[in-house]
Amino acid sequence: MSDQPLLRAVNLSKQFGNLTALQNVNLKIEPGEIVGLAGRSGAGKSVLIKVLAGLQAPDAGVLYFKERRLQWPFQAQTYGINVVHQEPELAEQLDVTSNIFLGDEISWPFLPKWLQIPNQRKMDEEASRLLLSLDVEFPSLQEKVANLSSEKRQLVGIAQVMARPSQVILVDDPGSLLSLPYQERLLSLVRSWQKQGVAVLFSSHNLDHLFAVTDRIVVMRQGQIVGDYRTDAANRERIVAALVGTADQQQRTPVIWALDSYYRARKQAETLRHNQMLLKRDLKAQGNLNQQLVEQLAHQVKALDSANLALQDAQRRLLTEREQERKHLARELHDQLIQDLLSLNYDLEEMEEKAAGLPSLQEDWAEVRHNIRAMVEDLRRICGNLRPPTIDSLGLGAALKSYLHDWSQRTGIEVKLEMDDNFGRLPEAIELSIFRIIQEGVNNIWKHAEASKAEIVLRHTSPRMLSISIADNGVGLQTSFDMGKLGEAGHFGLLGISERVALLGGRMQFRNLSDGGLLIHVEIPHPRVVPPEIEFEVAVKI
Repeated sequence: MSDQPLLRAVNLSKQFGNLTALQNVNLKIEPGEIVGLAGRSGAGKSVLIKVLAGLQAPDAGVLYFKERRLQWPFQAQTYGINVVHQEPELAEQLDVTSNIFLGDEISWPFLPKWLQIPNQRKMDEEASRLLLSLDVEFPSLQEKVANLSSEKRQLVGIAQVMARPSQVILVDDPGSLLSLPYQERLLSLVRSWQKQGVAVLFSSHNLDHLFAVTDRIVVMRQGQIVGDYRTDAANRERIVAALVGTADQQQRTPVIWALDSYYRARKQAETLRHNQMLLKRDLKAQGNLNQQLVEQLAHQVKALDSANLALQDAQRRLLTEREQERKHLARELHDQLIQDLLSLNYDLEEMEEKAAGLPSLQEDWAEVRHNIRAMVEDLRRICGNLRPPTIDSLGLGAALKSYLHDWSQRTGIEVKLEMDDNFGRLPEAIELSIFRIIQEGVNNIWKHAEASKAEIVLRHTSPRMLSISIADNGVGLQTSFDMGKLGEAGHFGLLGISERVALLGGRMQFRNLSDGGLLIHVEIPHPRVVPPEIEFEVAVKI
């Protein structure tokens, strides 16, 4: 320590009416020294700090700063004396940054002293740095301090002291407004001030805090200093004895026990409050994370929707191209191969007439002609499967009647078709899709249902909605039926129906019937149907 104290108070006294707040207080603080100030409530600690800070004038006594006598009132900041108040003294209607640099604003360096304009950007940057060192964040530095919690207001008061050049810092027990983590942060800050050569007078009710950071502990009782101890040479019992004014061990012990119990209870309460705060912050962070996940999920769903729409467009193009290929192939088979086979059959008839005297050849030719006719029928059936020949000229109803008649004769399964009267024409793509849905449905009955009967019902439930029902009297679906596994097993009938229905924007349901068999029900939206006679009337009017 230096020979010359940084701050020296001599015989300070202060009276409030009949109440003695200070009585002949003598105190010295050396440069870079941390002096703890202990005392029970009403002992005079806060009054002493206000007198040392020039905020209150004593009734008697002298105060020296570097052995220069100070006269009350004086501007403490002029001498590098700053105060962390027990209750922060802030300008309520100013924002965070303005309070931190109140009276000590950072100005533009190139301006003359008589024209000092605050550099708001620089002050905001420095305020952010100071608050970050305290591990506190504000949503906005432009928030008025009147809207802040008591703890955050206290932290703004501490940052205010940190922003000013200091030689002496007077700390008036601000811990009562701070949670446990910020109390520890304050103790760390006091140590850092000492390393910078700043003297600190640290007033606190918490003896553990005083023993943690101070070089000396000064004890006040009833406005007087009753003890001044080197921290390394003192112990809790000695400090408590000075606090309560007794040397009796039996009287000190309950007080020490009560203080220990109080500090333990307060620490536990602070820990619980801190954990609660962390929990709230974690929940908020979790909420933010959930929000981010929801936004990411929404983005992914949107991307999936776009991909799904692209896949549906690709599927529609694929189905359209496949139908065009089927149509082209069916026409080639019908117009070329079948016609060639029929021509060949006519040639064989002529040859058979010329070989009338050769019975053995006639029999061979007759068998060949029979096989050719069978091939023609097979090819016609293949053409019908590839592209129903009547759908383009006569429409969906005629194509279904023809196809189901042939299918029933070929499979031996009785089939019944019910359709609305005056069914009308639909767009080509929709008629083809409906035909393929029914085609897949009855083929599924033939391959898997073990049914003897099937019934197809095609009705308009509204001018723009078509209902398709495909029912059979077969074995139905197993209870463990999983449509997702059909593709793995190589069964694509129901999957193909569901894909076509989805591409049409329709709905599909299937269920087992109570008396056996399966019902597939499909609803498909489509443009308004115009019955044939109305279509004709409109054409006539035009």
